[in-house]
Amino acid sequence: APLSQRGIAVRQADYANEAALTTALQGVDKLLLISSSEVGQRTAQHRNVIQAAIAAKVKFIAYTSLLHADKSPLALADEHIETEKMLAESGIPHTLLRNGWYTENYLASVPAARVIREEGHAGNVYELAGDDAWTLSQLADELTHQSGKKIVYQNLSEVDFAAALKGAGLPDGLADMLANSDAGAAKGGLFDDSHTLRKLIGRPTTTLTESLRSVL
Repeated sequence: APLSQRGIAVRQADYANEAALTTALQGVDKLLLISSSEVGQRTAQHRNVIQAAIAAKVKFIAYTSLLHADKSPLALADEHIETEKMLAESGIPHTLLRNGWYTENYLASVPAARVIREEGHAGNVYELAGDDAWTLSQLADELTHQSGKKIVYQNLSEVDFAAALKGAGLPDGLADMLANSDAGAAKGGLFDDSHTLRKLIGRPTTTLTESLRSVL
């Protein structure tokens, strides 16, 4: 059913329009700030949201950042770090949800919902990753096992992977970002064994085997 029929108020806003954001946030106590999809414009867009939240007197913000953003080798981390700084300077109580490349991305909203709904999360930084780390070689092996077709993983340098992605038709900026992210992951930039995600969702995270089984 449409959200409005379920008693949920829907408001239109635009990351690039601070005035529209301020209007949309009137009367809002808690805000889940989901990082925008426009890499390279995130800092300015997130600044608009935070300034609008200040003007609208929002009392709490949860922000979807990047796993270990403060020490990450991924270029993606830069805009997340800037956003975290802006939140710290805003004076608004907030929680950082530092999301990793965990397998069950479809459950990313669960810890966010708990943080928004429950009290006691302000000031916390949650590093969110799956219980079990896996490599792309392991992914290829598991795909081979479950599909019955031989899947071979070829380890490319960051430069070669970016070139391959561009050759497949991806825009240059996106190809460079994806290649840099994988290179950073290979250096451990997306590893975390604190099991924070498990604690927030109240159960073990979905394994690689289970995730692939659900889509094959």
